[in-house]
Amino acid sequence: MSSLAESLTAALNDDTFLRLTLSQPLQSATAGSPKVTVRPILVRDGTLYQWTSRTGSQEHHENLSRQELEQRVAKVFGVTFGDAHLFTTAEDLSFKRHRSGQIRFKKSKPTLKATADLSHNREKQYLIPAGVPCPFLIEIGVMLPGGQIRSAMYHKFRQINRYLEFVNDLLPHLPAEGTLNVVDFGCGKSYLTFALHHLLTRVHRRDVSIVGLDLKQDVIADCNRIAKILGCSGLSFEVGRIESFQPAGHVHLTVSLHACDTATDDALAGAIRWQSEAILAVPCCQHELNSLLDPQVLPGITEYGIFRERFAAMATDALRARLLDVHGYRTQVLEFIELEHTPKNVLLRAVRRGASSSDTEARKQDYDRLKNDLAIKSWHMEKAVGT
Repeated sequence: MSSLAESLTAALNDDTFLRLTLSQPLQSATAGSPKVTVRPILVRDGTLYQWTSRTGSQEHHENLSRQELEQRVAKVFGVTFGDAHLFTTAEDLSFKRHRSGQIRFKKSKPTLKATADLSHNREKQYLIPAGVPCPFLIEIGVMLPGGQIRSAMYHKFRQINRYLEFVNDLLPHLPAEGTLNVVDFGCGKSYLTFALHHLLTRVHRRDVSIVGLDLKQDVIADCNRIAKILGCSGLSFEVGRIESFQPAGHVHLTVSLHACDTATDDALAGAIRWQSEAILAVPCCQHELNSLLDPQVLPGITEYGIFRERFAAMATDALRARLLDVHGYRTQVLEFIELEHTPKNVLLRAVRRGASSSDTEARKQDYDRLKNDLAIKSWHMEKAVGT
């Protein structure tokens, strides 16, 4: 016979948990809630479990982590509450404590329907919707075969869809016909690369040639294995360095989502040389400018190590955006959801523009002014582009 604790843990592990109710107080003399309900809710960083109790006419809510939920249920069932009903997508389970101290256990068919909406508000319409099986999300472990999002993976699910929104906004700036050529520098495990392929080929029905590049041979081998399993036409992964990569043809979209330090600069420089129509970059760690900053640049801030590091990272991205503008791009600095590789959440999105020579000169002056304010004579991306 399963215990409530074991059954709850199993439901949480399998992502089948829907709701839990605790009732029949055993301590009638104690003023407390006659009933507690628990349901999963989606928050910014994943899934929590809302513990709802009532005192008189007032309702109280607590958001618990999984561990806190398991500990509290183990503490109160059989001591504070005598009945428990666990609702899952597979079955309903009931537990009842009798006067003898024995726990009676009963199974029945599921009575609640699974819902993809764990938020307080109506679910946002994603480019990859929850509840609809998506092969690459199932393969990388974000989604269950039935289309449900694993509760521990909601943060990644939201991140993937947010990324696709940025890509979707770039489509009007890419060729409307023919094969779209994309290079993804520092692709890593490539879940966003697979998402990009899904968007372009499954949603927009475009032919693509997407190359994911990374230095780790085992990671690249695994990405190619998944691409083969999924039958991802036009998607391949290669081991190679960003600064020495030579594309087979014109690159329409250049992506760099977690290239560390100056590798981001090499990716942006490559995109400029190839005159890519669009660029997406989420910088990772940034160290170069930290070592180049003059101690006299904003000493009230930069004399503190942590402030100096953050200021240098922000200044680096500002220089990158300005230099992209100098080379014929219109650049936006946007907020992204943090990648698993880095807590930084800045995204650079740039599209090529038609600009007059006077406009280019004005942008060059803005860039030179920023360099002068930072007392920077030369830095990696500038050298890589050949400015």
